[in-house]
Amino acid sequence: MAETLKIGITGVSGRMGQMLVRAVDAADGAEVAAVTERPGADWIGQDLGAAMGGAARGITVSDDPLEMFAKVQAVIDFTSPDASVTHADLAAQARAVHVIGTTGFEDHHLTRFAAAARHATIVRAGNMSLGVNLLTTLTRQVAAALGEDWDVEVVETHHRHKVDAPSGTALMLGQAAADGRGVDLGDVSDRGRDGITGARQKGHIGFAALRGGDVAGEHDVIFAADGERIVLRHLATDRMIFARGAVRAALWGFGKPPGEYDMLDVLGMKRD
Repeated sequence: MAETLKIGITGVSGRMGQMLVRAVDAADGAEVAAVTERPGADWIGQDLGAAMGGAARGITVSDDPLEMFAKVQAVIDFTSPDASVTHADLAAQARAVHVIGTTGFEDHHLTRFAAAARHATIVRAGNMSLGVNLLTTLTRQVAAALGEDWDVEVVETHHRHKVDAPSGTALMLGQAAADGRGVDLGDVSDRGRDGITGARQKGHIGFAALRGGDVAGEHDVIFAADGERIVLRHLATDRMIFARGAVRAALWGFGKPPGEYDMLDVLGMKRD
């Protein structure tokens, strides 16, 4: 019989944390073995099952990620940039799979991930869904086929509680467009327009972020030229797609050599 992958979940009391528990429960070959929350959270010390309103599971919610990593083979992490970096360091020590769905990273966070990936298998993506990763591939291909006469705009909409903008998915799509054109996104990114900004610069990739209601996630990549537009769109109606994708990434990552991977690797869609 194949080994059951023992998975830890960080930030378990949040909406995504609870969805991750359900997604692991529904997956073949995986089980929740440990969970954490930030120090001082209401769930600390409670049984996970009882805290989620069900039967006791024999898993106590802890505020010690080191204790969690000692019990598991993979950790799924949708927390905050600083917390995810700390977890990556622990994953390196434990030689564990670290699946990161957190967004909003800065360069110094990415440097730490690269260091941790020398010993840990890190799967990090701005979005864990199959559809979005297919959209990323299509965006790269369309951008490569079209010249700079086609303006590129990435428009995203999320629920009112989202704390970072543009979304990690929007940045992933913008990066795909830049890769398709063979340019550095940092050199052509236009992430804010207000007041008298002047005409749009040729070759720039623009971003717009909308926030409101309970929108799970909507992303449009617009290629606009004189007289015509191409719009690539993905609509997420259920956040469970992200949880299922993260569990799939954890199962895929187990046994893989240390390194940095993304969902295109997991889905077998990686470009050459």
